[in-house]
Amino acid sequence: MNEVKQPKKPLMWYYSVVLIAILLFNVLVMPMIADMKIKEVDYGTFMSMTEQKDIGRVEIQDNQILFTNKDDTQIFKTGLLDDPGRTERLYEAGAQFSGEIVEETSPILNFFLYVMLPLIIFTGLGQILSRKMMDKMGGPNAMTFNMGKSSAKVYVKSSDGIRFSDVAGVDEAEESLTEIVNYLHDPSKYREIGATMPKGVLLVGPPGTGKTMLAKAVAGEADVPFFSISGSEFVEMFVGMGASKVRDLFKQAKEKAPCIVFIDEIDAIGQKRSGGAMGGNDEREQTLNQLLTEMDGFEGNSGVMILAATNRPESLDPALTRPGRFDRRVPVELPDLKGREAILKVHAKKVKLAEDVDFSIIARMASGASGAELANIVNEAALRAVRDGRKFATQADLEESIEVVIAGYQKKNAILTDKEKLAVSYHEIGHALVAALQTHSAPVQKITIIPRTSGALGYTMQVEEGNHYLMTKEELENKIATLTGGRAAEEIALGAISTGASNDIEQATKLARAMITRYGMSDQFDMVALETVTNQYLGGDTSLACSAETQTKIDSLVVELVKKEHEKALKLLTENRDKLESLSRHLYEKETITGDEFMELLNQ
Repeated sequence: MNEVKQPKKPLMWYYSVVLIAILLFNVLVMPMIADMKIKEVDYGTFMSMTEQKDIGRVEIQDNQILFTNKDDTQIFKTGLLDDPGRTERLYEAGAQFSGEIVEETSPILNFFLYVMLPLIIFTGLGQILSRKMMDKMGGPNAMTFNMGKSSAKVYVKSSDGIRFSDVAGVDEAEESLTEIVNYLHDPSKYREIGATMPKGVLLVGPPGTGKTMLAKAVAGEADVPFFSISGSEFVEMFVGMGASKVRDLFKQAKEKAPCIVFIDEIDAIGQKRSGGAMGGNDEREQTLNQLLTEMDGFEGNSGVMILAATNRPESLDPALTRPGRFDRRVPVELPDLKGREAILKVHAKKVKLAEDVDFSIIARMASGASGAELANIVNEAALRAVRDGRKFATQADLEESIEVVIAGYQKKNAILTDKEKLAVSYHEIGHALVAALQTHSAPVQKITIIPRTSGALGYTMQVEEGNHYLMTKEELENKIATLTGGRAAEEIALGAISTGASNDIEQATKLARAMITRYGMSDQFDMVALETVTNQYLGGDTSLACSAETQTKIDSLVVELVKKEHEKALKLLTENRDKLESLSRHLYEKETITGDEFMELLNQ
């Protein structure tokens, strides 16, 4: 889409003042200046200068005589008297009667010199001074400049705009928005049957899933003007300015209908109102009230569609999300396996890749990645290819870029001692071995002990074969056992424990607590919800909803569950001590092994 710049309005009041000042100067001041150049004398002086032949040019007017001295350096004027011999004396003195003494210029030239030229000069100076003043005060949107005007960027249709073909992995959201496009193309067929389209569509989902891109794709497909503004741009330091911006935005939208208005991060102004409690924000609430009014004021055939995006839908005011305002809520979730593969292919069109790249493998390895992260993975692969001096990216580049996104870059200068390196080898093999010896565990894809910039000294990558939406109690318990496998291997092989299991401990504890408080997987509490989740799209903050006594019982059950799975991991590794030793030594020597290589050695 091409952005449409708003035309700059002239400072009409400034120009008017300057024009009036110039006209008054020409009417009042200029004649006074002209009169100051002429010296008034008596008639005797005129006669005396004539007798002395000290007279140059003479002009006899109706009531006065204008004349100069012999050198034409001074203009004189005197009153006109009845003097019969005046003409003869002037001829004898050598006076000239040819032409006017004070020559008048052309009226057009006078108008240009005394009106237009000063106006042009003052206008140019005014523009320069006003521009410098606005720059010093933070731009045209700061303080009183353009106060109350919407700062929305306007885009019009273009040949290289974003289309639905540029968006992948969100088929359900795309299908829902296609209806909006059809309505903007031909609203008459909807009116014929009596159907009305939603006045507003709310896009919700985690960051990086493509909410903003979907909105631009709708505008690109519909070939209509597209207004884009962030919710934070409505927030002003002066009360009432946010509401004024909302009014101006919707006024512009109505003028360009049919069109699309997209408000990104609408939770900045659409949060639930405080009801007059302390700490409320009157300016934000006024802005929200104006938005509610404008949205409710739209008619069904106005041709203006409101799109908004947020990753905090639970914080929005109910009056904003009710039917009649935001009628439709479109989830834009993290892509599944097929969606990740489609997204990778879309972004791969922009870079040169080897012909043997298998996107399905990359998609499985990038489980849980958003669209933005997948785009970053492809870009990292291209950057890696350039660093290595190649003209295209390979499968290895893409796999390595996934590891970069997950665990960071390899630390080239990190030198582990032999003892630490061996401990990390036992730790990572412990994870992989416990996972392989259990059922319902994801296959091991890769094991490495190369330190990463994220702080990890090594990691074990497990990749699911396909989409996995539900997890049983047994699968979760096995996952906890796998997390404790690293510490268990250290205990068995080295007889000591280290700080390397800190992240494993955190994840195992978090998973065990969720099983008890949220998933209802404990016999003591059964299907009772003991924990609530807020901001599900922003990490999922949790808060306990139970008494202090219940919290104590939860803590004991979490400890009991993690301890049980830790003992299970110890038992599995003890029974397969020889495999633990041989695989750890192999990893110690090679530093990185694949999942196939690991399973081959395990089955020997």
